[in-house]
Amino acid sequence: MRPRRGESRRIEGWTLPSDNRLLTSLKLELAYFSGLPLLRGRRTGGAGVIMRFERVRPPRSARFQPLKSREISPKFLDRTIKALKRWKFDIVSLDEVCQRSVRLAAPRRFVSLTFDGGYKDLIASAYPVLSQHGVPFTVYVPTAFPDGLGETWWLALEAVIASESRVSLMMDRKERHFDIASTSEKYQLYDFLSGWLRTLAPTDLSAAIKDLCSRYSVDIAALSREASLDWDDLARLAADPLVTIGSGTVNYPVLSNLKDAAALREMMMGKAVAHTAFHRDIRHFAYPFGDRASWRRQHMAMAEEAGFTSAASAISGVVETEGRTDLHALPRISWDGRRHSLRAMRVILSGITFPQARPARSQEF
Repeated sequence: MRPRRGESRRIEGWTLPSDNRLLTSLKLELAYFSGLPLLRGRRTGGAGVIMRFERVRPPRSARFQPLKSREISPKFLDRTIKALKRWKFDIVSLDEVCQRSVRLAAPRRFVSLTFDGGYKDLIASAYPVLSQHGVPFTVYVPTAFPDGLGETWWLALEAVIASESRVSLMMDRKERHFDIASTSEKYQLYDFLSGWLRTLAPTDLSAAIKDLCSRYSVDIAALSREASLDWDDLARLAADPLVTIGSGTVNYPVLSNLKDAAALREMMMGKAVAHTAFHRDIRHFAYPFGDRASWRRQHMAMAEEAGFTSAASAISGVVETEGRTDLHALPRISWDGRRHSLRAMRVILSGITFPQARPARSQEF
C-alpha cells in the first residue's frame, strides 16, 4: 500500500524519499502571486538559465509511468516557448550562453533549451514545435544509440516491471524476489532497482539488465533502437543552423562508476564519432544523468582536456555573468514533466529558489 503523506518508503533497508510535489507546487504558486520573481529576478537570476528536457511525446494513459517526470508533451513545449517569448527572455544557443556568461549583464536574461538522451520522439514530436517557433536548441547525443548499440536500461526496467506481478533477479550474487501486484509496489521496486543499477560498473549493469530482460522476454536491443534517434534523424537536425549537436559520451554511463581513463575515453570517443558523422567541431558536452552522484570534479578537467567549450550538468541553478559560472559545470533546470504550471516555471526561472552561486571552481562535487 502507499505510504501516508510525509512518510518515507522502505525496501529492504533502502529509504526512498516521500513525494512532496504538492507542497512544492503550492509554494511556487504562492511565490508567483507574491510578485517576488519579477521584483528579484534580475538580482537572483544571473545572466539566464539552461533548461534540460528529455522526452517530448503525447501523454499516455498507463497507470505505471515511473519516468513521467522526464517527459513533456508537444503542447506543453509549445506553451513554454510562447511563455518565454511573452516574458521577454532571449532564447539562445549554447554558444551564446558561453559568450554571455563572461560578459556584463545584458538588458534581457536568456533561456537555452537542451534535450538529453537522443530520443526518437525529439524528431517526431519536439522538432516540429521548435521549428515552428524558429528557436535554437541543443541535443546531446550518446553515439552508441544511433548505431543501435546503446542500452536504454531504464526503459527495459520499466517494461519488465510494468508487465509482471512478481520479479526475480540476481542481486549481489543472490537470487531476489519481489511481489509487485499493485501499482505502488511497482513504483517502489522501480526506484529501488534503478538506484541499485546506477551504482554498478557498466559491465555489471549490462549483465544485470540483460539477465532481467531474458527472464521476462524484453528485447532490450529492439527497445533501445526504437527509442533512439538514428543517424538519418541526426543528419536532418544537423542540417538546421538553429540546432547544436552536443556529445553525451558513447554509451551514456555513470561517469563516477568508471576509472578515470575509461571516463576520458567515453568523452573523447563520443566527441570523435560525432565530429566524423557531422563534419563539424563538437564543442558542447553533457554529463550522463548529470546529477551530483553521476560525475565528479575530475570530470570537469577531463571535459576541458577533451576539447569541449562547455559541459552541462543536471544540477539546478542559474548561469551567472562575468565568468562566475564554470563553463565545465554548467547548471541546468531539469523540468519535471508532472508539473504543468507556467506560473511555477516563471518562479523557477527567476532564480529565487536557488542558493546564491559561489565563485567558479569553488563548488564541491
